[in-house]
Amino acid sequence: MAHDASPLNAAKAKAKLLDADAIRRAVVRIAHEIIECNKGTERLALVGVRTRGAVLAQRLAKAIEQIEGQRVPVGALDITLYRDDLSRLTPNPVVQATDIPFDIADLRLVLVDDVLFAGRTVRAALDALIDLGRPEAIQLAVLIDRGHRELPIRADYVGKNVPTSLKERVEVRLQETDGKDEVMLEEDHG
Repeated sequence: MAHDASPLNAAKAKAKLLDADAIRRAVVRIAHEIIECNKGTERLALVGVRTRGAVLAQRLAKAIEQIEGQRVPVGALDITLYRDDLSRLTPNPVVQATDIPFDIADLRLVLVDDVLFAGRTVRAALDALIDLGRPEAIQLAVLIDRGHRELPIRADYVGKNVPTSLKERVEVRLQETDGKDEVMLEEDHG
């Protein structure tokens, strides 16, 4: 999950991990891997974790459609109320809508997020999905896996593995939400 920089938690850019072309290539590669692993698109659906995971899920769906000629269902999942760290994050959480316009029962779902870090966001997303039904399987696709897992969770599809220190942050910026496509490695100074 990308984090917003604030004056109290200033960060210094260290490196650009992915530019727009590299993000596009990663999405296309992940789309191919999803198709191959699932032997096509039958009973396949994508669910993105709001906000940037939902954008990436839409991009993956477009890439899959271009490759296979089949549109796969896409949904967006808000996990705010499922987080185990909600009380530490903010006193007034902003809950966005979960928009999954299909029954997830017996589907092979690919959960999509921007950054895999401790694994707690994914755990919350799994809890939210299971509350909606019983899919046949849930796979995980992430643009960046930065390590430092606190839970036994791993991604099935990864755009880029980036070993990081705990003093670093990975900032994913996407055109649809941030006005440009890039992934930056930043160092916290807060």
